[in-house]
This record gives sequence, C-alpha cells and structure tokens, in this order.
Amino acid sequence: MSDTMPIEEYLAEGGVLTSPDNAPPRYRAELLRLMASFVDSELAGSAGFADIINDAPGISERISAARIVMEKADHAQQVLKVMGTFGADTARYAAHHPWSARLARDTDIGAERRGGDMRLSVLHYPLQGWTDAVAMNALMGKAVVIQVKELAHVSYQPLAEIFRTILPREAQHADLGVEGLKRIVETEEGRRTARQAIAYWQPRVAASFGRAGSSRYEMLARLGLRHRPNEALLSEWQAAADTDLSALNLN
Repeated sequence: MSDTMPIEEYLAEGGVLTSPDNAPPRYRAELLRLMASFVDSELAGSAGFADIINDAPGISERISAARIVMEKADHAQQVLKVMGTFGADTARYAAHHPWSARLARDTDIGAERRGGDMRLSVLHYPLQGWTDAVAMNALMGKAVVIQVKELAHVSYQPLAEIFRTILPREAQHADLGVEGLKRIVETEEGRRTARQAIAYWQPRVAASFGRAGSSRYEMLARLGLRHRPNEALLSEWQAAADTDLSALNLN
C-alpha cells in the first residue's frame, strides 16, 4: 500500500490486509463483527441440526445430518481462530451459550438479530421434523453458498482464504438438502408437507440477506469487506432456489 493512499481507497480498489498489526481500528471492529456473525450463525445452525438427527428416516440421512452438524462447527472454529488473533475473547464460545435456543414458530423478526449473539435471523426459528429441516437446509444452503462466495473476497486475506476452503463444503450441504427433497417428494404426502415447509422458510431465508439499499453496505464496500449489495445476493438466491424448486414441482 502506498504511504500516501488512504486506507479506504486502497481497500476499495482491491487491496488486502494480512495481519492485525496493519488493520486500523474501524476496520478491525467491522471485521470482527463480520466474523462474529458467521461464527454465531454456523454454531446456531449446527445446534439446530443436531436436534433433528434422530428424526431422520434412515441411516444415510442421519449420516448426512451429522456431517452438516460437524462441518458447520468446524467452520465456526476456523473463523474463531482468526478472531483470536485480533484479541477476541474466544473462550466465550466454549461456554454454554444456548445455540439451540429458538423463538416461537409464528414469530416474525425480519432481519433482526436477537438472543445475545450475532446469528442470522432465520436461525432463530425452530425446525419441526425431518421434512421441515430438509426444506430449510435446501433453501438456506443455497443462501449460505452465495453469502460465503461474497465473504471469500473480503479484504482480510487470511480470512478470505478460510472462506474459500469452506465454500465447497457449504455447497455440498446445499446439495444434500436438494437430494433430501427429491426423496421426500416421491410421495404425495411428502410433497404436501414439503410445500408447507418451503412456504414457511422462503421469506425467512430471504430476510437473511438484509435490507435493500443498505447504507451499511456502502461503508463495508469502502473497507473491502463487501463487494455486491444485498439485493444482488438476494436476486441470485431467488433464481437458484426457483430453479431447484421448479425441477421438483415445488414452487
């Protein structure tokens, strides 16, 4: 970086930082917030699926659910290590925070964060049985892939590299959700309950992308921590979800 170039200009033009030592205070704060949101969301997602493993209809489905639980916890741990290099109190994540805590099913909190952690709002809602969990995973899995693709270009290079390694596994989680839906809709009862679950989860997953025209996005873009606005990511997810659901006659 040029000694005369402002840090925001350098980052906005694609510059990267590689160490906590050269990260200015505002950048550190926003980067830590970004990482906390990801870690908390992965831990909450892992905890939610852990509670549903025994509802799986067969051994292969149990293995798939257990794999998602394990890998999401691992993703959280990888990013948490980076937070630790910035002096974050990583020990709080080892405490018994209620990651599996959920709100009432009929609650509507939009994109609001609640409950003392930074998880995405969609992860405050409870899963209700296997079909509901598979439908949620199929929809949210696609959203996570799009969101992690965005994170894979953050201007803090050590973190971007972690997101690039995480991305293929998150894509596999999404694929497992779609494959699970394919098996569920082989019966009319399965198709009916899948449609009900999709109708419930679609607006909640959509809310996880945040508000259109976000002024916060503009600030993060200047720091190289975001590159595409919320509405662009949401549009990509809607198109991907519509393609999957159309193929299964579920939209």
